[in-house]
Amino acid sequence: MSSPILSSPTIAAGPSGHAPIVLGWREYAALPVLGIAAVRAKIDTGARSSALHVEAQWRFVEAGAPWVGFRLRPGAAGGGEVEALAPVADEREVTDSGGHRTRRVFIRTVLSLAGSEREIDMNLADRRGMRFPMLLGRTAVAHAFTVDPARSFLHGRVRRRPPRA
Repeated sequence: MSSPILSSPTIAAGPSGHAPIVLGWREYAALPVLGIAAVRAKIDTGARSSALHVEAQWRFVEAGAPWVGFRLRPGAAGGGEVEALAPVADEREVTDSGGHRTRRVFIRTVLSLAGSEREIDMNLADRRGMRFPMLLGRTAVAHAFTVDPARSFLHGRVRRRPPRA
């Protein structure tokens, strides 16, 4: 009688043929097309979609297509405010962690994280009560990243400016 062969688990290669990049459960990400150099992001594989906290948003039409403008503070309290514009990629119902459904605007933009860039869809939401202004869901990290839930900021922290003398 033969016994089954036990082997250690392997991580499947991503679409480029390379092993996925390991992220901590929280990282700093950039959204360069939107002018956001760094924003604290929670990597949440339990969430399907990604969300970005915005202070305000407004809709308008440009060349016959729907667009959204929005304002946010990606850094710490007292940090600079960013205003950005993006075409509306979609608008759909999203269920939050409390089970509440709301209709949200989705945009498509470039995510820069851990030396990698990729296009992702993300909804604009009021995350005022949350500790992280950005949530990266599983569709944003699929096939490129894997998450080590025991680690944080594996790809560096944003340094605060030194206090003025």
